[in-house]
Amino acid sequence: MPAQSAAQKFVGIQISPISFVDEGIDTVLDTLQQRVGVNVLMIGTVSWLGLKAGRSISHKLDGWPDHGIPEPIEMKGGAYFTPHPEYYAHTAIKDFRAKDEITAGFDVLEAVIPAAKARGMRVMPELMEPLFKYAGHGSVNNVDIANMPQYLEIDLYGRTAAEPCTNNPDYRRWWQSLIEDQCRSYAIDGIMWCNERRSPLDQMIAGQAPGCFCEHCRREAMARGLEVEPVRKAFLAVWEYFQQARAGDAFVDGALIEFLRVLFANPEILIWERFWLERNKDLDRELYGQVKWCNPDLEFGLNVWNRNHFNPFRKAQWPWAEQTRYADWVKPITYQHQSGQIYVKEMSDLHKSILRDVTPQEMTPLMYKLLGLNEAPWDDLIAAGMDPDTYVYGQCADAVRGVAGKVPVYMGIGVDAPRTLPEQAKCTPDIVYRSVLATYRAGGQGVIFAPNYASMHLSNLDGAARALHELGINE
Repeated sequence: MPAQSAAQKFVGIQISPISFVDEGIDTVLDTLQQRVGVNVLMIGTVSWLGLKAGRSISHKLDGWPDHGIPEPIEMKGGAYFTPHPEYYAHTAIKDFRAKDEITAGFDVLEAVIPAAKARGMRVMPELMEPLFKYAGHGSVNNVDIANMPQYLEIDLYGRTAAEPCTNNPDYRRWWQSLIEDQCRSYAIDGIMWCNERRSPLDQMIAGQAPGCFCEHCRREAMARGLEVEPVRKAFLAVWEYFQQARAGDAFVDGALIEFLRVLFANPEILIWERFWLERNKDLDRELYGQVKWCNPDLEFGLNVWNRNHFNPFRKAQWPWAEQTRYADWVKPITYQHQSGQIYVKEMSDLHKSILRDVTPQEMTPLMYKLLGLNEAPWDDLIAAGMDPDTYVYGQCADAVRGVAGKVPVYMGIGVDAPRTLPEQAKCTPDIVYRSVLATYRAGGQGVIFAPNYASMHLSNLDGAARALHELGINE
């Protein structure tokens, strides 16, 4: 491919505030720019997840990387920039500045932006929903925000659930305030937004009672002409099916036919699923518009969940063409060495319920065909991971085809994404090298190394540097 100009180049990296504190701003920026070729910093500015704002969360399995401080921290989480009170007048959530001792008084945007700009590097806050209690993301034990339980979802049985409801006006306005504050108060170049919320159907497949039925969701549904009680009763019937299926109860015609039967008998849940989905997408669209209102030149990029291409329901719900209407670019998450385990977890939930009567080994070739995958057999997948030349290439080509030239595709390349099992595939320089090459071969226009520099080995990033050099991108 022809060499990219400086204006076209997009080589990003997700990085937490702790790395700048541990290693020094100049050291980090010089390493990323000179050794790797990075020119865009995606900084985790607000989070209660170690994966976004802390040090490595998988050091017990993978050891510590070859940079930074090799010690765990008791992260408390919060905002790692300075919230400006005038932007939070219309939300009750006001006191959320990070209280970590190691970052006390450190405003990551104020500190990093001047040094980055001096080097010709761009800065974009990286923000993700959910912020709290996210399994596998190194969640803090306690979210120190007063009255947060009042914003939590209400499940099918009227119980307070574990995540804030995005229809709660206070919580939604808080997200809008966070975005506006950072767009207006700092010389950033854009926002990268990630929405990883489970829909009601998604929740049931994963073994969770569905929601949300809080007063705000009920009011919003009624405003759209939905009667809530018939929906709730329909969910009780469908949720009972999922509980029976996961418990191993026998069905006369098998689990899949029984699922279709109960679904056809209770179509209200599909109407509620669509209602939930549209409100969830509304949040993305609102934040996009808000960024553009603050400054039309700021970019709004979507960091797109890998479950969207591992789950047939989600793949149907989140078409690429639709996402181009509220994004300046998209970043498909393809953490190749980690992805075998992610796929196995995704399919295992389906095989505990809807697909209970067929083995994963039998289903995998067909599911691969349906999802556009071509990877290792089920029994080898966790140890093998997914191959860059098939997986990263295939997902990039799929996204490029889906966006149809309306926005660029910047692939999310996994570099030491956290592992959860000793037998899980490890990242290597060759995996990163081939992932970068596969991206550009498939038509991608940039890469973002993820999920967090604090857990990445420089030796693995060297694989990225070699590929970028061969492509003429970091000359």
